[in-house]
Amino acid sequence: MYPTTIPETMQAIVFDGEKAVLEKNVPVPKLGKDTDLLVKVKAVAGNPTDWKHIEYKIGPKGCIVGCDLSGIVVKVGSKVDPEKFKVGDEVCSFVHGCAVLHPENGAFAEYSVVSSLVALKLENLKVETKDEVPEGPIVSFESAASLPVALYTAAVASTYIYHNKIEIPTTPNEVPQNGKDSVFLIWGGATSVGQNMIQVLKHTNAYSKIIVVASKKHEKLLKEYGATELFDYHEPDVVSKIKAKYPNIHHALDTVSIIPTFNDTYRVVVPDEKSIVGNLMNYTSEMIDASILNDKVCLSSILLYSISGEEIPFANGSVIPKNPEFVEIAVKTMNDVNKLIYANKIKHMPLKIFHNGLEDIPEILHGIQIGKNSGVKFIASI
Repeated sequence: MYPTTIPETMQAIVFDGEKAVLEKNVPVPKLGKDTDLLVKVKAVAGNPTDWKHIEYKIGPKGCIVGCDLSGIVVKVGSKVDPEKFKVGDEVCSFVHGCAVLHPENGAFAEYSVVSSLVALKLENLKVETKDEVPEGPIVSFESAASLPVALYTAAVASTYIYHNKIEIPTTPNEVPQNGKDSVFLIWGGATSVGQNMIQVLKHTNAYSKIIVVASKKHEKLLKEYGATELFDYHEPDVVSKIKAKYPNIHHALDTVSIIPTFNDTYRVVVPDEKSIVGNLMNYTSEMIDASILNDKVCLSSILLYSISGEEIPFANGSVIPKNPEFVEIAVKTMNDVNKLIYANKIKHMPLKIFHNGLEDIPEILHGIQIGKNSGVKFIASI
């Protein structure tokens, strides 16, 4: 059931200038646009971007933290398509928490505002009672909350960076979008973005082979998702082994996105032909070892915050400019992704559920910061 009345205040996790703290009597956010939805939050997920905004003071003091949520729509903007969303609908969505432009809004709160243009509509979600949930279909608010940041990033990267279509093949034997001998490499296949990227590429038949770099312990799961082969990053000669077996990699994505993995991902693509290396940190050629730099390799990144359609300033002084093309592609992509979900093509990754609501958020953020979430998504049931 959804609330019949909306309160004036709520509880939320707020950045106090040093750390994330639970505060009461925080104003419930107002709809900012006619296409917005107000959601009663039922579950949230932690992401590395959450603790980074706090640790590096990217977000302003007093802002509400958090980007991943699921919940129930309790109010709709005047220009929301009634065929798509109405009060009482179950949804999951991305929201830019710790934002300079909208510090009053974030996922880690009892209520949050999301855009109807990119929210995903779901049905018949239950409340999860278990502490640990293996990978599986989207059947709960907790599993739904695990999707937005990772799934949005993976799907939009596929369309925006690599120009693939988010379509379910009509026949099993369709030639892959990029040709029968096409190969895609994901460095960080066990990350949340990596696990979703494997599924998106597999179920849209984008490439004939999906190669992942991850710990060997994740091999069974990642192959179930659709990975063709796993290379263990612990092996010192992993780059050489990849290149020896797959010398024709033209598209690759670094989901770990630190300087060493970015350079290793760059090394595996074909250097003398048009290739694309994507990352999640807006890295440029300045981060690539000069000895391997090649002007035929295109570097691209995906910054999901651009999905708002606004210029995005940060408290550290950096700014992401408006990107209308990104918004147009992202909106279409998320509409198509909903079809994948309804066709049961997307599974959530393994989950660790925390049951004390917003009180668990500081523990969740610390756990992610020190790497306790390897291969698993931390979820707080609200």
